[in-house]
Amino acid sequence: MFTGLVAELGRVERLDAGDEGARIRIATQLAAEISSGDSVAVSGVCLTAAEVAGAAFEADVANQTLRMSSLGGLQVGDSVNLELALRPSDRMGGHIVQGHVDGTGEIAAVQEDGISRLLTVSIPAEMRRYVVERGSVTVDGVSLTVAETSAEGFEVALIPETLQRTTLGERVPGSRVNVELDVIARYVEGLMSGFRD
Repeated sequence: MFTGLVAELGRVERLDAGDEGARIRIATQLAAEISSGDSVAVSGVCLTAAEVAGAAFEADVANQTLRMSSLGGLQVGDSVNLELALRPSDRMGGHIVQGHVDGTGEIAAVQEDGISRLLTVSIPAEMRRYVVERGSVTVDGVSLTVAETSAEGFEVALIPETLQRTTLGERVPGSRVNVELDVIARYVEGLMSGFRD
């Protein structure tokens, strides 16, 4: 489990992709805290560290993950948001994030708004019912508060800290982003569906 608070920007050092999936090597100062078998959120996608060597770790990425997320479009040299799994003693500063991406969205608009930057994210219709104003959403592994909803998706406001410490500061209209919806909303829907049957 994660909280959506990015610990560091990592860099894709190697990417070996084929018909069977992909193996990714990410350079990061967090490598000293990672052991083989540990879960690491990579731009919001929970991956298992298969090997740790020096200041980098490697993870295998299944074809389904490559299709469902933006990881399939990564290139060597790209930056990725990294977060280590939550420890029981850690503060819960963001919200409950599983690292199970629900799908991808597209940055529809970017607008400066004083010290913050507004990102409008377009998402598929089947995902929209889980997004509510002032609710939580995860974009590329970053826990954010939904400022507004629309027929196409939602808008979030990014503060300077988020713009500097995450890849969201680099996003432009047309950028593909990973979106994880609030798990509580999905569970509530699942529970309520039993009352309708």
